Amino acid sequence: MAMPPLSALRAFEAAARHLSLTQAANELNVTPGALSHQIRALEEMLGVKLFERRVRAIALTAAGRQLYPGLQTGFSHIRDAVASFNAGQNENVLVLSTSPGLTAKWLVPRLYRFAAAYPDIDIRISASASNANFINDGIDMALRNMAVPPKAAGGLDLDMLVDVFFVPVCTPQFLEKHGPIRSAADLAGFRLIHDDSLIPTAARPDWAVWFKTAGVGEVDLRRGLRFNSADHALDAACQGAGVLLTYDILAYDDLRSGQLVMPFPLALESGRAFYLVGPSNRRPPPAAKAFGTWIKSEVAALDWASIRGKSCGKSS
Repeated sequence: MAMPPLSALRAFEAAARHLSLTQAANELNVTPGALSHQIRALEEMLGVKLFERRVRAIALTAAGRQLYPGLQTGFSHIRDAVASFNAGQNENVLVLSTSPGLTAKWLVPRLYRFAAAYPDIDIRISASASNANFINDGIDMALRNMAVPPKAAGGLDLDMLVDVFFVPVCTPQFLEKHGPIRSAADLAGFRLIHDDSLIPTAARPDWAVWFKTAGVGEVDLRRGLRFNSADHALDAACQGAGVLLTYDILAYDDLRSGQLVMPFPLALESGRAFYLVGPSNRRPPPAAKAFGTWIKSEVAALDWASIRGKSCGKSS
């Protein structure tokens, strides 16, 4: 029998690994239709069915289960070889994936210190709300907001950096104009800012949870400003547009400078943290190790007591 086309074998391996045509197609940067066509062509060449096609799902047949392990090992070796080669060629380049909000509001203002400490390392930021694809996107390391403890993350090394709380923030000028604040209930009458970029986060506290925790009854949360970007929501708060409920790490610098204040000292546990994430099946390049050391020192230097006091649940 002639050797099947490498593209067809790659399509099968990706689909078998994900057990999803859509995810496999996204990884290979092709349409699901094109991927299905390659797999069907492979099945015709081999004279067997490799997948059982179910409603919104696929499963390996006995033939598919026989073929997959060898291909998975082979393509894994290929990926490792390419990654190792690229690492050797670019030991002083770090490609970092992180969320837009954390990038704009916390990481970028500190990167000059990394550049000063490691002048030979070129860091390339890929700001995206999507999870990093360490196989195909050339990502060395990622900073990700994950549940604590994180769910099973096969193939990933996870190093927790900082847990996060939700805090209300606004400008001092906004308080002077609309205050004073005597209780959490007073905030119910203020213009609220909603960061809808965090809505997909499972079990995420929101204004409704914050008011309930504060002992405040029904609040009309349909009103106010809404943004689908965390940094834009914070920019609006910094301009005096209202009171925002946001991650404390994102508002840290503005709180430290006094541009923002907490109108009421109630911080909600989010059940989440920012993690340093990397592939466990790949030796981290020297640049990644250097970045890990640096960012841990930055997190350790955060002075939470100066932001809202130790009684709010976090200390340095």
